[in-house]
Amino acid sequence: MAGSVFSIRSSKLRSWGRCSKQVRQQRTRLYIIWRCTVLLLCWHD
Repeated sequence: MAGSVFSIRSSKLRSWGRCSKQVRQQRTRLYIIWRCTVLLLCWHD
C-alpha cells in the first residue's frame, strides 16, 4: 500500500513539474514580448 501511495505522489509531482515548467516558459515569453514592446515604444530616432 505504501508503494502505491508513493507512486501516486511521484506521478503528481512529475505532472506538477511539467506544468510549472510550461508556466515558466510562458512567463519567459511574455517577459520577452513585454520588453520588446517597451523598447519599441520608447525608442526614438
